[in-house]
Amino acid sequence: MSSDPLALPSLDEAFGPDPYPMYAKLREAGPVHRVLGPEGRPVWLITRYPEARAALADPALSLDRSNAAPGAYGGLSLPPVLDANLLNMDGADHARLRRLVAPAFSAARMEALRERVHGVAAELLTEAAAKAGTAPVDLVEAYAAPLSLTLLCDILGVDRAESQRFHRWTAIVLDPSASSRAQLKDALEGIVTSLARQIAAKRAEPGPDLLSALVTAHDGDDRLNSDELLSLAFLLLFAGYENTVNAIAATAAAALTEPGLRERLAAEPDAVAALVEEVIRFDGPVELAIRRFPTQDVEIGGVRIPAGEPVLIALGSAHRDPEAYDRPDEISLDRDTRPGTLGFGHGPHYCLGAALARLETTTAVTVLLQRHPQAVLAVPRGELRPRPSVRTRGLAQLPVRLGPEL
Repeated sequence: MSSDPLALPSLDEAFGPDPYPMYAKLREAGPVHRVLGPEGRPVWLITRYPEARAALADPALSLDRSNAAPGAYGGLSLPPVLDANLLNMDGADHARLRRLVAPAFSAARMEALRERVHGVAAELLTEAAAKAGTAPVDLVEAYAAPLSLTLLCDILGVDRAESQRFHRWTAIVLDPSASSRAQLKDALEGIVTSLARQIAAKRAEPGPDLLSALVTAHDGDDRLNSDELLSLAFLLLFAGYENTVNAIAATAAAALTEPGLRERLAAEPDAVAALVEEVIRFDGPVELAIRRFPTQDVEIGGVRIPAGEPVLIALGSAHRDPEAYDRPDEISLDRDTRPGTLGFGHGPHYCLGAALARLETTTAVTVLLQRHPQAVLAVPRGELRPRPSVRTRGLAQLPVRLGPEL
């Protein structure tokens, strides 16, 4: 493709709220393209499944921004105290931090959480239905968001009132273009102050939660430095919240609107888990994987990419690749699970919270369908709008008339 930045397709302008037609054109033309990234700088975009899967696990593609060529990175720069996190690390440091956090998301811990997730979901639906009466309920605001926030607070041991303030600040960080520089500065300062306060509280009175365990790792064994401790807490709240909210909303919307799906799920409740996987593939919350920087010149799909130039992996495109999936533009509960979705990543940076996100999403949609079998979307499906973001996909609102509760 052209090397002239003015001639490059833009992720912001050319893709819009429905990027899939553009992805189809790019895939047909080739697996790797030069485009204008979210910050208006040229980036390399990987669009086909085989190249995307390989790139996610390629050690030559680094998440560490210190490997970026001069002037190549124009994204949000976090304060150093928040930047020492897993999304800006590779190699031994990345593996060390993952080992500290991984036990909190083990299969046994997730199974122990199952009853709690179900109880919170049922409670939130009852509250939402009581407040709304016959009016529509926004399942993003009243259900998906508080469910994700409550469970993250449980795991981390964070005060819920504090986490609600944190959520308001992260909304600004997620879409800094919609805020002033002063608002962004205040939000970042608020996050640092809030997390420092929570860490101090855990140091004074540790509990059986993840944040206490991380404080102990810092204070006792010195396996975490101060920036790593605060950055890890930030990442767990920041990344663990938004994507799960978006997955719940997208799966609920599909369950309520896809022809024949409601009846199938009523007859086979266990099939909700398959629907979650399929929605993550079809219209998942992570459209673009976090940027990577080659540590050396690399060749991907026959295209040479110089060291240090940013690479974006279009998961939203890879998941619609007809060479990887039969009838990729349809939702099918009977789809062959091979080759597998990339929505939680692949390789050493595979999402630590994948099991929790799956548990929350599957439970949230199951409880919704079982307790409100007559729930219907309150607007035509085509009127649902995504939040303005080129990196993630999530519904701004999901208005639903719940109907009587069983």
